[in-house]
Amino acid sequence: MSLNGLVDASCATLTPAYSPILPLSCKSLLIAMLTRTLGRTAHPSTVVSFGAFALGYLDQAQTDAAMELVLSHGVNHVDIAPGYGHAMERISPWVPELTARSIFIGAKTPKRTRDEAWADVDSIMNTRMKIDRFDLFQLHSVGTLDQLDAAMAPDGALQTLLEMREQGLTDWLGVTGHGPDAPATFLEALRRFDFDTVMFPLNPASARDPQYRADADALLHECQSRNVGIQTIKMIARGGWSEGAKDCNTWYDPHREQAQIDQSLWWVLSQPMHTAPSCGEISLLPKVLDAAQRYRPLDASEQSDVEAGQRPPFPLPALAIPAAA
Repeated sequence: MSLNGLVDASCATLTPAYSPILPLSCKSLLIAMLTRTLGRTAHPSTVVSFGAFALGYLDQAQTDAAMELVLSHGVNHVDIAPGYGHAMERISPWVPELTARSIFIGAKTPKRTRDEAWADVDSIMNTRMKIDRFDLFQLHSVGTLDQLDAAMAPDGALQTLLEMREQGLTDWLGVTGHGPDAPATFLEALRRFDFDTVMFPLNPASARDPQYRADADALLHECQSRNVGIQTIKMIARGGWSEGAKDCNTWYDPHREQAQIDQSLWWVLSQPMHTAPSCGEISLLPKVLDAAQRYRPLDASEQSDVEAGQRPPFPLPALAIPAAA
């Protein structure tokens, strides 16, 4: 399949007969991508990192092609979690290559107690990924104060992360989550503990919600003041699904056209953030990487135009995306 054909691929669910990603020959592209320093980690992360959720429904050959595509664009940061289907098993054969290339690897646990989290870490490292250590390990899906309280309890999962760092299994500790309360929750998390990174949704569709925008701006400012690495997810989310309309592997309805992907991603990258993991729909990966490669900052007027131009077919309260005006 040609590059143009890949960019025009639909969001249809993959089958073994169709893989909307570049062939192994994509190594010849070798396209550089802008990098930003991921806070105090000092890692020069590419502005788009690879969100390995997209591997969760691929076979190994499709995974290999996707990894070739990502690496050909110079992406140097991978985000992965145990709940991403069989992504960990698929990426495991690539761990030696990623290590040799000094690719920054961040992983997560959704478990809330120390013992459950350690069991999860053991499964991730020794069975699923077969990896010796991580650059970053994070509390996953912490989107509310109740979830934060559980993870940060005396016997909570944060203790596992601290012990991992003491044992040399990770260099940096972070917190991730999504939902309308995520930015406010992370502000509280940073008051309680000096996390090295955060990961939360940021996109122009959610920015139309005044409270979410205010909380997100406050979190961005706090992270800048403390040199905390900022990873932003759901870069091209435009809204929610109607019943029976879901035709992508993302739980939100994404932008599909290159022009809209450009606008949404460029809006995100025009905020004071560091890296945005790519979306979970593999057929859109070439378009996202293309947009990142051509990124230009948007001024305040252009950002406002992008926000005003968001027309979600359906709202998505779980991402603070309101209905179209």
